[in-house]
Amino acid sequence: MEIGSELHQRKFRNEYHKVTVNLVFTYGWLAGKLKAFFDPYGLTHQQFNILRILRGNKGPLSTMKIRDRMIDRMSDTTRVVERLITKGLVVKNVNRKDKRVVDVSITEKGLALLAEIDLRQNDLDNIVATITPQQAKNMNYILDKLRGWDDNNPVL
Repeated sequence: MEIGSELHQRKFRNEYHKVTVNLVFTYGWLAGKLKAFFDPYGLTHQQFNILRILRGNKGPLSTMKIRDRMIDRMSDTTRVVERLITKGLVVKNVNRKDKRVVDVSITEKGLALLAEIDLRQNDLDNIVATITPQQAKNMNYILDKLRGWDDNNPVL
């Protein structure tokens, strides 16, 4: 189905308007798919992102460093971390070198949950399985370009 039909919008001002509406619509669609995937684990996609960041770092990180590495940087990292603490998936400790900094580490329970989710990575890939690998590569190129990134010359 075409985006205009889906949204009952007959006309877009131009292709730029259409792509903007399409991106916003697709974000909502994708967020719903991710919510459905993570709900059985009692996680949000932001919590999952933080757990993966901590597992990949192999050591504690401050909430500011976690935020810098997050996909969704608009989130309140401290609030999301507090919810993970309540679930027993991460712990926080005062940094040994700087008492003003709080370090966050993933727990064994958090690692076990990620290991369980890792077994279903193909299910996450299947969310976008209606496109070919080449189309996915093209889409990644276009989305990077939209954000001003070029392989040889990133624009910040």
